[in-house]
Amino acid sequence: MVSKHSASDAEEAKLERQLQQDAQNAHQSNSNSSERRPFSDLDLTPATSKALDAMGFKTMTEVQERCIPPLLAGKDVLGAAQTGSGKTLAFLVPAIEMLQRLKFKPRNGTGAIVISPTRELALQIFGVAKEIMAHQSQTMGIVMGGANRKAEADKLQKGVNLIIATPGRLLDHLQNTKGFVFSNLKTLIIDEADRILEIGFEDEMRQIVKILPSERQSMLFSATQTTKVQDLARISLRPGPLYINVHEQMASSTVSKLEQGYVVCDSDKRFLLLFTFLKRNAGKKIIVFMNSCNSVKYHGELLNYIDVPVLDLHGKQKQQKRSNTFFEFCNAQHGILLCTDVAARGLDIPAVDWIIQYDPPDDPRDYIHRVGRTARGGKHGRSLLFLLPTELGFLRFLKVAKVPLNEYTFPPNKIANVQNQLEKLISKNYYLHQSAKEGYRSYIQAYGSYSLKRIYDINQLDLAKVAKAFGFAVPPKVNVTIGTSLKARKDRDHNNDEDEDAPQGKRQRVDRRSYGSRDDKAAMYRKHQTSSNGTQWSR
Repeated sequence: MVSKHSASDAEEAKLERQLQQDAQNAHQSNSNSSERRPFSDLDLTPATSKALDAMGFKTMTEVQERCIPPLLAGKDVLGAAQTGSGKTLAFLVPAIEMLQRLKFKPRNGTGAIVISPTRELALQIFGVAKEIMAHQSQTMGIVMGGANRKAEADKLQKGVNLIIATPGRLLDHLQNTKGFVFSNLKTLIIDEADRILEIGFEDEMRQIVKILPSERQSMLFSATQTTKVQDLARISLRPGPLYINVHEQMASSTVSKLEQGYVVCDSDKRFLLLFTFLKRNAGKKIIVFMNSCNSVKYHGELLNYIDVPVLDLHGKQKQQKRSNTFFEFCNAQHGILLCTDVAARGLDIPAVDWIIQYDPPDDPRDYIHRVGRTARGGKHGRSLLFLLPTELGFLRFLKVAKVPLNEYTFPPNKIANVQNQLEKLISKNYYLHQSAKEGYRSYIQAYGSYSLKRIYDINQLDLAKVAKAFGFAVPPKVNVTIGTSLKARKDRDHNNDEDEDAPQGKRQRVDRRSYGSRDDKAAMYRKHQTSSNGTQWSR
């Protein structure tokens, strides 16, 4: 008879081996160069040089210095670089230079395609490309799920030299848009390849690569080198690509100016600590990661209701809402963004002071991607990871991944004791009560879907304490589905909607359980009051 933990043990052992290999690669590829070359050394066209100068880019980062020259020479590149390392310029500059040197015109159709895993990242790459091409005549456009397909098709038929795309929508246009000229394609760029494959676009990518002209230059960038990424590289790159593995620090998988810590906190104290932290850092720019859409939605509604202004970003929102929220937070000097992992990869949000991982990730590599939102471009940043006492085993995996963390402690007498006010508010406010119940259900369901079962063991959860964190005096009765891991959930491009219970999307429902001990209690919606010497959230 196979032990119930055997599968989990095997998965954990495999993960640990992968982390050790990543750390070894980082050690072997470390560069000791302290001098960074200026962009002027590259002999770029005047239009590109002028744009880079206007954008404030004088010298190259390591990934740019190592990637741009061989790409300008026409080589294929398989690149691995830390998040925040400057790889967007590393692939855009050669692609845009190619278009200009070959004098691409709209009638020539598409000469370069950049494939991105998410709409937000596609929009960001599009914004950078637009700045670089400010003084050039070549055309550019973006095609992505959630946007107006007909408008995209009309533009493609007129000729778009540089396309930024998400996989599903790109494949749709390649297969179905008449007049879309891509036979002259010279460059294919696949960004965040591991993320593209994680969220379920392996089949789409294979079809895209098969449809596109084979005589082309290709670039594939991935934060991690998995078997699937290697398979995609094999079919998309020409034989003998240049492999560039860039890690800025030999001893650490995260940047040196990132101060990282963790706090051990019981379930019933989690929200109190988060509330206290956000209140005390009101003048900072903070991103808070949670593991389900409903949890983000509930906490966003609650915090805004009790005068802690926050923005929220998750996959259940319509694309326009997500884009508006993203750019609003980017442009803010300070503020708080609650989000799922939809914002964790590749996005460049300026001047983030703190990354709070309120719900821990399922994989140390996801941790690294999350904290990559701060300490970018040589700036300082901080991160804080919330862990339950039963989750401390996750630190072992972070250590293997060469992630340096210090334990932070918060004196109990310094944590705002607002539990009674929270429970009173949730019991009296119908809308918040319903939202809290969905958030609570989704938290349990997402927790049961972690792949590291021995660390994130749903049977070790104290549901009474978990309910307290969501504002319930007694756990509400909820139905949950437990079975498929977070990694197995798919985030499809045609709608990019997330499952209500996790950022990775829809999944098979396999084990429905009922948790809780009482029916819903609802009351009329009432406005809150905040006094000068204490918190009164409902009367």
